[in-house]
Amino acid sequence: MKTLLITGANRGIGLEFCKQYAADGWRVLACCRNPGKADALNKLAARYPELVKLHALDVTNHAQIEQLARTLSDETIDLLINDAGVYPDAGRGGFGHTDYAEWMIAFSINTMAPLKMVESFVEQIARSKLKLIVTITSQMGSIDDNSSGGSYLYRSSKAAANMVVKSLAVDLKEKGITSVAFNTLGQDRHGRPQRHDPGRAKRDRHAKSDRRPHPGGHGQIHRQ
Repeated sequence: MKTLLITGANRGIGLEFCKQYAADGWRVLACCRNPGKADALNKLAARYPELVKLHALDVTNHAQIEQLARTLSDETIDLLINDAGVYPDAGRGGFGHTDYAEWMIAFSINTMAPLKMVESFVEQIARSKLKLIVTITSQMGSIDDNSSGGSYLYRSSKAAANMVVKSLAVDLKEKGITSVAFNTLGQDRHGRPQRHDPGRAKRDRHAKSDRRPHPGGHGQIHRQ
């Protein structure tokens, strides 16, 4: 039985990943800040009591990440999905109104946390068969694709996260671990991030594939 460890599991695409992997018979170690308030995630755990386990985790708290890694030290983790993220630019005034404290938070969650998760769980991942790390990124982290400007906090944190993914792919190659970035975001006409529905393709009987990360790098996974 394969095991998924995922952050940001209580809503949105993180929750959808949990639903789909549990339905496929994976063990799901679902992490979020307040499991007691994650109603949908708790319902999923009740539906799959042998598969879905909830863990409290604030990804900005490195001591808490390290403690969880010790708690799960005997686990074999086939797939780590770094889904927890923040978009701090919404409603901001743009250039000339930069909130530098919020920028630090964006980097802490979007850039530093994925690396810290890998550093803390690398041994559990290395002993698995799949050995796959997926970090959720965004088209807005692309330097070449930035034609609308703005969103300095979010764009820069995601661009940096992409570089983390690339370096992990290089540094962990000897361990047989694959590190990829998975883009689930498009942009609306104002240049703001817009999430795609990860369950849409699976619900569409004519879809060729769903949008889940697969170990072969198919579909929406972008190798670094």
